[in-house]
Amino acid sequence: MDIFDVVITGCGPTGAMLAAELRLHGVRVLVVDKQTEPASIVRIVGLHIRSLEVMAMRGLLDRMLERGRKRPAGGFFAAIDKPAPADLDSAHAYLLGIPQPVVVQILEEHAIQRGAEVRRGSAVVGFVQDDDGVTVELDSGEQVRSRYLVGCDGSRSTVRKLLGVGFPGVPSRNETLMGELELDVSSDELAAKVGEVRETYKTFSITPFADGVYRVVIPVAGVSDRGEPTLDDFKKHLSALAGTDFGAHSPRWLSRFGDATRLAERYRIGRVLLAGDAAHIHPPTGGQGLNLGIQDAFNLGWKLAAQIRGWAPETLLDTYETERHPVAAAVLDNTRAQMELLSAEPGPQAVRRLLTELMDFDDVNRHLIEKITAIDLRYDFGDGPDLLGRRQRDIQTEHGNLYNVLHQGRGLLLDRTGHLTTDGWSDRVDHLTDPTAAVDAPALLLRPDGHIAWLGNNQQDLNTHLTRWFGASEDATG
Repeated sequence: MDIFDVVITGCGPTGAMLAAELRLHGVRVLVVDKQTEPASIVRIVGLHIRSLEVMAMRGLLDRMLERGRKRPAGGFFAAIDKPAPADLDSAHAYLLGIPQPVVVQILEEHAIQRGAEVRRGSAVVGFVQDDDGVTVELDSGEQVRSRYLVGCDGSRSTVRKLLGVGFPGVPSRNETLMGELELDVSSDELAAKVGEVRETYKTFSITPFADGVYRVVIPVAGVSDRGEPTLDDFKKHLSALAGTDFGAHSPRWLSRFGDATRLAERYRIGRVLLAGDAAHIHPPTGGQGLNLGIQDAFNLGWKLAAQIRGWAPETLLDTYETERHPVAAAVLDNTRAQMELLSAEPGPQAVRRLLTELMDFDDVNRHLIEKITAIDLRYDFGDGPDLLGRRQRDIQTEHGNLYNVLHQGRGLLLDRTGHLTTDGWSDRVDHLTDPTAAVDAPALLLRPDGHIAWLGNNQQDLNTHLTRWFGASEDATG
């Protein structure tokens, strides 16, 4: 029987990101995915500011930028066309449009390069956990043993169902058809018709993709009980909304998705955890789903590695759920609110017009953009200054970009005083002394995910927080 520290089921963005994070700390990782090949649907997604920071902190941003396209970080709250606020608090204040298969490819290659084992065409069908680990059964009949199992296997998660975790929420009431297909229509006629339909149906869009192919997005009232849509379905609904099917033909791919909103009651039971769409689903408004999953993995990875390496404080792994569950709940709220604002009904349209006026105020526009891009996030670390629990933006230091120092997934003391020390924790926490660093504190203690765990200038207080987040010092453990 093969033995691993962690088995991850699902090699999408969340699973691949988690595998790479665990490998930074030498954790033995197996990733299984029932698909024999990565998804080939070239669906463009947007990496928001916080996800771009995550990529920068692990040295992956340049690879993403090579394959994506920068766009302004504004105009995507309920598709209300407002410019991005000025001076957003990030060195990466833009949206990166990039095909989802490219994101998965980069993250999967990164995990494999770090030493993760990926088995495609293999699925988890059962597991039994005990005090020491989890025995995982694969669909081939093979069993593997691991210390932990993480379900990153999507909205229909097998792991979540076998674990018996509830997935309450609101079922789909409406759905959206999305696909890429060719159209026989002039550009002038297309632009006029699309503009006319979007006066009422804000999520309707037809945009050129490549080689005469268009990406088509059609809102549909109600929910179909059928499987994947057909070309006839697209032609029917195009005609209903626009009065023409634009001569649609030769589809590359067609899909449908609903607007269900669900949140797992728990993210962990014993040695089995959930992340990404296995833990939460919501409408795609604002493009937050992929970003939320990547950020789940970023939060969980170093904590699970610390548990396996033996230096984690007793409650560290519990903070994954206490920190990320409220974040998902807030995303579910804002996506549902956006869906209401996209309704063609008179009441929601009146509210939309009012919010459009309010977003002319910079504070309102900034609040909504920071919420969607996750740079407003503040984890609850207890009483303290406003910076406590927030993520630290990338800055220039005497040693180069701050995020470059975080590539190995370790903690960091950014010290302007020159008299503090991380002695006793040097195997887990780096120490960067820079009296010129542009931060609003004498010193900052950063977790591996870039969130500020402490700020001040007192060594004894620092030691307390080092112990809280990084366990007992080497001196204390001998």
